[in-house]
Amino acid sequence: MITPQAERALNCSAIDRSESQAASQPSGNDPPEIIAIDKATAIPPVPERVEVGNSPIYITGKKLSGKVYVGRRLGMPSGGYKGRNAIEVALKFVHRRSREGSCDPPYEWQVYQALNGCYGIPSVHYKGCQGDYYILVMDLLGPSLWNAWHSPGQEMSVLKVACIAIDAISILEKIHSKGFIHGDVKPENFLLGQPGSAQEKKLFLINFGLASNWKWKRGSSSMHVQYDQRLDIFRGTIRYASVHAHLGRTGSRRDDLESLAYSLIFLLRGSLPWQGCQGDNKSFLVCKKKMETSPEVLCSFCPAPFKHFLELVTTMKFDEEPKYEKLVSLFDDLIIGPVSRPIRIAGGLEVGHKRGRIVVNLEEDEQPMEKVRLGSPATQWISIYSARRNMTQRCHYNIADSRLHQHIQKGYEDGVFISCIASLKNVWTVIMDTGTGFSSQVFNLSRNFLQKDWIREQSEKNFYITAIAGATNGSSLVVMSKGTPYTQQSYKVSESFPYKWINKKWKEGFHVTCMGTAGNRWGVVTSRNTDYSYQAVELDFVYPSEGIHQRYGAGYRITSCAATPDQTAFIMSIAKESKTKPVDETFLTSDFPSKATKEQWAKGLYITSICHGRTAC
Repeated sequence: MITPQAERALNCSAIDRSESQAASQPSGNDPPEIIAIDKATAIPPVPERVEVGNSPIYITGKKLSGKVYVGRRLGMPSGGYKGRNAIEVALKFVHRRSREGSCDPPYEWQVYQALNGCYGIPSVHYKGCQGDYYILVMDLLGPSLWNAWHSPGQEMSVLKVACIAIDAISILEKIHSKGFIHGDVKPENFLLGQPGSAQEKKLFLINFGLASNWKWKRGSSSMHVQYDQRLDIFRGTIRYASVHAHLGRTGSRRDDLESLAYSLIFLLRGSLPWQGCQGDNKSFLVCKKKMETSPEVLCSFCPAPFKHFLELVTTMKFDEEPKYEKLVSLFDDLIIGPVSRPIRIAGGLEVGHKRGRIVVNLEEDEQPMEKVRLGSPATQWISIYSARRNMTQRCHYNIADSRLHQHIQKGYEDGVFISCIASLKNVWTVIMDTGTGFSSQVFNLSRNFLQKDWIREQSEKNFYITAIAGATNGSSLVVMSKGTPYTQQSYKVSESFPYKWINKKWKEGFHVTCMGTAGNRWGVVTSRNTDYSYQAVELDFVYPSEGIHQRYGAGYRITSCAATPDQTAFIMSIAKESKTKPVDETFLTSDFPSKATKEQWAKGLYITSICHGRTAC
């Protein structure tokens, strides 16, 4: 039985929107939306008076940002009081029914407690619950970097932004040393001290509502969190989020630093190239633009250290430890004597315990950087080879529609069946072999991408979809076979990669068994009673070599791939019963790899999946 699941998602706007990460994400400079409350339920106003954790009574005053208000201590005479005795404090409210308030108490409290006393972190004096709110009583600070940049006459000079860079790196280094990442680094979350105070030139980082751990403690040792990619999860603010955050990858230290790079460039330039992206798929468009914008273009109006900083942090590996001292040293030549510094950078000087000057030579660094954003999108053939028992395999490529039937029928006569297919520029590639285990096979070439009526007709004859591919002009080739172990199938066509749908099918006991694309549309087929126990997705705007190797280390292997001109997706699976470690090799080639394929055959490796699409930016 084959069930088409909204196979024409483009005609069903509700389904199409559900696949868009950006639909529920913030835009512009708004703080990330982390409140998830039924719209029919009104959020009660914040308390007019606050008294938590043996604190004095505070009167709730002016709103500073989304959930932060000024609190004025009741019955306190005027004077120069500080800390717990300050007349004015910041009150942060988190509603119990918000996503952040779903933890009891909010995770942010644990982060602030662990960071207590760290350089650049405001002090929390009291915390507790009152009515429907969790409340933090904190130091009242001055304007954010966003407000300072936006204020009339407040120019963000190169010197000032360089000082911000040094101090921000130092603050992040302290946070990371405690095992946390901030998760939402942006100008709005960096605040200066109160004007007129001794701290007015000191930088602070606030709002740890999206913070998470990058390492876990196990006894006396610690371990880096495991890599994962969940395309339905986004944390941060679209404008400044790292590419890895857009793609739903587990957060690590590199993400904070990439967000800091975008923040610094924004303060210097006044805008970022992706600010004009709009629509339900805004997150996709912004991520794509970030990947396609080379550091040379993004930093064309910035001094060289900002470009070098961006290059270093965007080429970091998932579990790589940042070289904070080296990152700070990039900006040495942009700062002058301490008397004229617009931002105090005492914290920056403490990185590496009173650092000496480090000479940074990027050309002669210990390991050359592998640039991932060249500003020149490229597409290639992606061929997956796996170890199989000795068998016959044939590769037909550059086949026009008129010759397709001839090649396939000849293969059937010789006892080989189609195992995988692909398309490039409206011509077809067909891989046929004797190792499929199929007993019978039919195929259909249609002007439509996955013709529903034909698929249903063959399904009633107990054929199951085993391969699909689409051409640029929207036509498709669908292969259905008998002799599979499948007992039920479901498929979907979508304008964007349908991760949420795939995740839903996994929970229902299905696994992805083949994928294909037509232009920018995705077709995904899931089946019941497969040979897989677990699956994961790797999706990127380039060939995701790091993610694939992380999955290999966990025992996954590539079982399906598909690509559009924008993105490449891999389904990685763990077999139910695998007596030997799978052997796989992946080739990226400009032309169809006919010579390489013959060489792989000699080693007992055969093509198990193939596609053509985006591999580089």
